[in-house]
Amino acid sequence: MTTITRQRPRLATGHSTLAARDLQALKAFYCDVLGFEVTNEGPIPTEGQELVFLSQDPNTHHQIAMVGGAMTSDSDFVMVDHLAFRTGTLDDLRIIYANLRDAGITEILQIDHGNAWSLYFNDPEGNGVETYVDTPFHVAQPYAGEWNINASNEEIEATTRENLKDKPEFMLMKDWSEHFAKRMAHR
Repeated sequence: MTTITRQRPRLATGHSTLAARDLQALKAFYCDVLGFEVTNEGPIPTEGQELVFLSQDPNTHHQIAMVGGAMTSDSDFVMVDHLAFRTGTLDDLRIIYANLRDAGITEILQIDHGNAWSLYFNDPEGNGVETYVDTPFHVAQPYAGEWNINASNEEIEATTRENLKDKPEFMLMKDWSEHFAKRMAHR
C-alpha cells in the first residue's frame, strides 16, 4: 500500500451552526442566558428558512449561526449542522481543496459569504464540514455569492469587493470590528 504525503494546513474552529425547531426561543436562550449578541438575522431567499448570527467576539461576526425551519436530522443541506474550521490563507483552502479531490470528494461547494471564502463538503460519514478564510470585508448576513478557487488571490479579493460594494453594511472588517467592540463595551 502506497502512502500519499499531503501538506497539512493549520485549522482552527470557526463557528457552530445549529438547526432550530423554535428559532426565537433558541435565540433568546443564547442571548439572554449566555450573553451572545445578534449580529445579523434574516431569511435565506431560496430556502424559506431564517438565519440568526450570534457573537460575543468583536473580531468574529458569528460564533454561532442558527437556522430556523431546518430539518434537525437527515438534512442534505450541508450549510446546516456542520463543523466549521477557519484557516489563514486562500492557499490553505487550495491545499484543502486538492486534498479533498485526492481523497475522492468531488462535491465541494464554493461560497463567498462576503466576510469569508468558504468550501463546504461532506466527510465520509456524511457530516457537513466548512473550511474558510476570512476576507477583509464585512457585509450584512446572510450573503452568498460565487468565487473561483483557481483565480489569483488578487482577483478573488477584487471580485468580492466589486460584488459587495453596494450591499447593506459593506465596510472593511476592521471597521465593523471597531463598531461591534464599542457596542459590546456599552452593554
